[in-house]
Amino acid sequence: MLTNILRFLQIFALGTWLGAIIFLSFVVAHAAFTTLQSRDQAGAFVGFALGRLHHLGVIAGLIYVVAGLALAPTLKSLLHPAMILVIVMAALTAVSQRGVTPRMAALRHQMVSVDATPPDNSLRIEFDRLHVWSVRLEGTVLLLGLAALFLTVRSKPQ
Repeated sequence: MLTNILRFLQIFALGTWLGAIIFLSFVVAHAAFTTLQSRDQAGAFVGFALGRLHHLGVIAGLIYVVAGLALAPTLKSLLHPAMILVIVMAALTAVSQRGVTPRMAALRHQMVSVDATPPDNSLRIEFDRLHVWSVRLEGTVLLLGLAALFLTVRSKPQ
């Protein structure tokens, strides 16, 4: 019974994290950029939501790892491919949250309006570069998460 609960927690945590990434990427961001009055407002809104997503992701990753360790309380369980993927996901999420996102926010503040800043402005160039990295990090977390979810679901209970 406890094994089923722990496996459920792993799958629920990972599924919730992945679902939130998909929802933010394909619904919230699109809605913000099509309904709000300016791209700057939309960017601020999506940035706020992304911060919340990152917190959710770190918590979900922690739940996944703790449940995995409870299923097989050895350090060897940390070497399970799905566990490694979730740990990498959490690390990439932390890099985005602690490194990329604050730098983008600082640049957004300096520019006042990202949309009104010319594309050849050094602040805008750096912002755009960081935005590309933010998207890459989030996409990588999503792909790793899908692989981790597949590996988790197909693995035998320990």
